[in-house]
Amino acid sequence: MRFQTDLVPARLTRRYKRFLADCVLEDTGTEITAHCANPGSMMGLADPGTRVWLEPNDDPKKKLKYGWRLVDHQNGHFTGVDTSLPNRALKAALQSRAVAPFAAYDTVRPEVKYGQNSRIDFLLSAAGQPDLYLEVKSVTLSRQTALAEFPDSVTARGAKHLAELAQMVGDGHRAAMLYLVQRSDCTRFTLAEDIDPTYADAYRAARTAGVETFCYGTNISPVGVTLADALEISI
Repeated sequence: MRFQTDLVPARLTRRYKRFLADCVLEDTGTEITAHCANPGSMMGLADPGTRVWLEPNDDPKKKLKYGWRLVDHQNGHFTGVDTSLPNRALKAALQSRAVAPFAAYDTVRPEVKYGQNSRIDFLLSAAGQPDLYLEVKSVTLSRQTALAEFPDSVTARGAKHLAELAQMVGDGHRAAMLYLVQRSDCTRFTLAEDIDPTYADAYRAARTAGVETFCYGTNISPVGVTLADALEISI
């Protein structure tokens, strides 16, 4: 998935009110406010002075003319901070049947209502196959070299999603949680149990109930984001 417009580099001044980020454009020194499409804590990604990449837009309906897309670790690696990007990249891969565990499914429906006032990220279906309810979580936290972790803050909503997936298995469907790591510097994945032990308990309960779990990496650059190979789950 390519970015719609060429990204521009900047330095982060501050991230605040969850969805706002003040930045200074590298080429002109202009101070601007960018939209931050990430409601999480963004632990380790929002320090003042961090080099970031912004996507400009000329949409008259948008109040902010820049969107924060990447953190540049300046060692050849990037982290994607827009939580909507993984689903867009994954949708294309699912539709082309390029994700091996789900290649048998020829119909991909995003944002289908299910559970208790929830929407599943993707409902996959195919003749002769049980429906597959697929939930996707964007992973950006890394506190150890090459190790990605989820979540980066307490997430009661995430635990609810796991319970609802378990219910789908109980109803005779197939259900899976896919952790999509938006970092190019990680090769393994685990749970941040110290941050949210309740989520870790919900994960193990869902696994016991038959919910499948997968983890994939992403290829990230200022050009775009695409699905990469499966990563090791160390839980």
